[in-house]
Amino acid sequence: MNSPHAPKVAGIDPSLPSPTQTVDPVTPPLTAPNSGVQDRLASWVSDLTTLHELTERLVRTDTLDEALRELLRAGAALVGAQRGLVALEPADGLGPVTTVGLGLGHADLGQIETIPRGSASAGRLLDGLPEPDGDRRADVTHPDIAGEADLDPRHREVAARLGFSASYAVPLDPCRTGPCTAPGLTPIPATGLTAIPAPAPGADAHGAGCPAGAGDHPPPGTASSTNAPNATSGTGAGHGRVAPAAATAPGIAAAMGAGGPSGRLGGVAWLYDEPAEPAERQRHLVGLYCQYAAAHITRLIELSRARATVATVQEELLPTRLPRVPGVRLAVRHHPGPHGGGDWYDALPLPDGALGLSVGGVTGSGPSAVVAMGRLRASLRAYAVMEGEDPVAVLSDLELLMRLTEPARSATALFAYCEPGTRKVVLAGAGHCPPLLTGQRRTEFVETTLSAPLGMLSCWEAPSVEIEPSSGETLLFYSDGLLHRTGEPMDRAFNRLHTAAASAPRGVRGDPDAFADHVLRTVLPDGSAASVGRASEDDTEDLVLLVAHFD
Repeated sequence: MNSPHAPKVAGIDPSLPSPTQTVDPVTPPLTAPNSGVQDRLASWVSDLTTLHELTERLVRTDTLDEALRELLRAGAALVGAQRGLVALEPADGLGPVTTVGLGLGHADLGQIETIPRGSASAGRLLDGLPEPDGDRRADVTHPDIAGEADLDPRHREVAARLGFSASYAVPLDPCRTGPCTAPGLTPIPATGLTAIPAPAPGADAHGAGCPAGAGDHPPPGTASSTNAPNATSGTGAGHGRVAPAAATAPGIAAAMGAGGPSGRLGGVAWLYDEPAEPAERQRHLVGLYCQYAAAHITRLIELSRARATVATVQEELLPTRLPRVPGVRLAVRHHPGPHGGGDWYDALPLPDGALGLSVGGVTGSGPSAVVAMGRLRASLRAYAVMEGEDPVAVLSDLELLMRLTEPARSATALFAYCEPGTRKVVLAGAGHCPPLLTGQRRTEFVETTLSAPLGMLSCWEAPSVEIEPSSGETLLFYSDGLLHRTGEPMDRAFNRLHTAAASAPRGVRGDPDAFADHVLRTVLPDGSAASVGRASEDDTEDLVLLVAHFD
């Protein structure tokens, strides 16, 4: 008898053998990294994050003073100090030379400056002289000033008077690396930066390739006993120590450019209230930070030098003093913008006891606008001497000269021919702001803006205006920068100027200098600063205010 066959089912081949049951292979669990390596990596990440945050705050500073103060604050957080000072003294001798303190007043800085240069921390760095072994100074440590027998007595005396017991100083040098390489960080050649090496297999927190206590290292600047300056780390008897400088960093030197100050910029010193010194890792972090801070400060120094040069040229192109003419007294306030503008003023004695007054402005900013302003002002003076009694002719000749020699520019100008004896003033304007006549009985604008600026038309012409100021009245000439610095629309700015002149006290009206200060204090939002010659950070245009008071 034949055995029955299994029924055929669609999709199943009964001839194939049944699969054998298999067990999934067991994957061995990953070995957890050593806790010391994790702590070490976390410490590095914390350090890099801290440096990133501090450098981000630094690069947001726009002025040299802000950058130096931010440098002191950030460095104090990195090394755990309470006070500090930075002495800026570029090695090229072109300045600026200044000292800025953190937690130190002007009197305190004055006392610190009495310390002999060879003994003071910042002074030794500024000298930049080699040590007896030939190494150049990279940082100077005084962990216990009172206990250093070979320290200058004046140094100990000033330290005791100001209440600091230790100091740590580093140079501001954009072309050097940090004072030391932190354990576990490898220098990258020709960059001045550091790399994080791969941890050795099986290394623990105190094994090879990992500094002792690295796992306990908190972010720099935090309040922690581990991050506090180590008062006993290799201090011995407490003598001041000088660390050798590392090699130059060509990458950062190339990024600096060739136009900035070369060499060492100055020195930074942080002061401790108790005997202490920063730990090795803190030295490394503050060294890196100061390296990038020096690069940023170098750019700010270059910018400040350029602005000072432009301002000096601009001031030299303007009158150094105002003339004295019987019957009229003059005062002027001129505050150039940060980029250097083309606004000018002038007061020129003319024949027969007359006086020529002018204000104007050339379009654009920077050195080219300043030079163009100087040429136009000199030309206007020449035309005023020859035909000053006719202001329209003066401006017509100036416009012709400008079309021939400055075809790509335009300018506004206002010229007034004054006869103080008869108190007669003839004015002509070329697109400039109208002068303001003010006194006890009236305050009104003199309309002179019926013409276009110079260089805008093929043939310039405009009518002249004649006024007769009364005794005790004042005539104000100004640039549009005075109106723009109010931050308001032009109509409101004109009203603000009108109100300021009309509200001047009686005692101020007779003094043109006091009247000019009153107008600036009233018109400008930061008038108290502008009246004494300090421009606001947001001021981008020149400001000119020329006051003529008729006796």
